[in-house]
Amino acid sequence: MTKRALITGITGQDGSYLAEFLLTQGYKVIGMIRRSSTINFERIKHIQDDIQLVSGDLLDESSLIGILRDHRPHEVYNLAAQSFVQTSWTQPVFTGETTALSVTRVLNAIRIIDPDIRFYQASSSEMFGKVQEVPQTETTPFYPRSPYGVAKVYGHWITVNYRESYNLYACSGILFNHESPRRGLEFVTRKITYGVARIKLGLDKELRLGDLDPQRDWGYAADYVRAMWQMLQQDVPDDYVIATGKTNTVRHFCELAFGCVGLDYRDYVVQDERFKRPAEVDLLVGDASKAREVLGWQPETSFEELVQVMVESDLTLVRSQT
Repeated sequence: MTKRALITGITGQDGSYLAEFLLTQGYKVIGMIRRSSTINFERIKHIQDDIQLVSGDLLDESSLIGILRDHRPHEVYNLAAQSFVQTSWTQPVFTGETTALSVTRVLNAIRIIDPDIRFYQASSSEMFGKVQEVPQTETTPFYPRSPYGVAKVYGHWITVNYRESYNLYACSGILFNHESPRRGLEFVTRKITYGVARIKLGLDKELRLGDLDPQRDWGYAADYVRAMWQMLQQDVPDDYVIATGKTNTVRHFCELAFGCVGLDYRDYVVQDERFKRPAEVDLLVGDASKAREVLGWQPETSFEELVQVMVESDLTLVRSQT
């Protein structure tokens, strides 16, 4: 039997890597996209002939019900959301609709159409926010510090609620920061590597960033999507922290990225108050012991390798644009 998987957010970083991975596992992959004039297929164009794209909207439960009824997936991966923390400050209600309430709509559609569907919810380390313990585990209390973090907490707990109330196979992956050359340019890691490429090629003279001192647990997105799939292959649904267990500052990311092209970040990085958050999250570091023990998951790409891959990819991209 060919397994069928539905991915919301398939055109995003994680969605594209997950689709690639599921195809290697022999799945039929269905990707949900919104009808929009601004959809960017760049991340999935190399696999577009191998997947099926369907129109739907997380704000419209009837469209979700229709997709589940027509395509009968065995697994649903809910990766779509307003996922940029900075934007959640200027669009808090929209973030709540797409990142929080939308999870309820998907779960409700599953409950109505086929309660045997296995569901994965993309939770986030931003739920920990002002951290209550270091490192953070599955039992660490949440203290979100942005509308995005608050919305993710709702999505997380409604997933637990539907699992316990309706006996659904519903899991949440509490993923810590995970990056790649497919990361959006609005995210600080990609902003850095793209900026490095433009500076190296003589197109820019400076890179403006916010606070350089926050510490993050950064991994490689292609490693992390494997964990999503592994969660849905277990006998019992559960929630898992996915992380490297190592922290690096934004400053160190800059140092490595500029170092990849033989430059000193201190000559080019300018701190700009405009890019600082109203409430910053200072330290996030995850303990993925449970995922290692139960799922057999561990990251395969080092932080240094990740930065190198991103810088090299952006050098190639910027050269092609000039």
